[in-house]
Amino acid sequence: MDTAYFKQKLLELQQQTKAELQAAENAAAPVALDQTTVGRLSRIDAIQQQQMVKEGQRRREALFVQIEKALERIKSGDYGYCANCDEEISFGRLDLNPVVQSCIKCAGR
Repeated sequence: MDTAYFKQKLLELQQQTKAELQAAENAAAPVALDQTTVGRLSRIDAIQQQQMVKEGQRRREALFVQIEKALERIKSGDYGYCANCDEEISFGRLDLNPVVQSCIKCAGR
C-alpha cells in the first residue's frame, strides 16, 4: 500500500481542518439574551445557530484527532489494516475517508 499518498492526503486534510477550527473560533459570538433589544424568536434562532456552530466545532475537533491517529498508524506501519480483523482496508475506502480504521465487512457489524 502506498502510504505516502495517504500521508499527503491526511496532512492536507489536517491543514484544512485546522483552518476551519480557527475560523470557527473567530466567528463564534455570544448570543444577546436581552429581550428589549432582540425579539424572543430572534434569540431562539440565534441560540440554535450558536448550538449548530458548537456542534460543527466539536465534529472538526474529533476529525482532527482522527487525523492525528491515522498519521500515527502510518508511522507505526498499521495504517491500512482493519483494527478489528487485521485485514487490509481497500484503497477505495481509504481514498474516500483516509481516517477510517475498519474494513467494510467490520464496519457493517
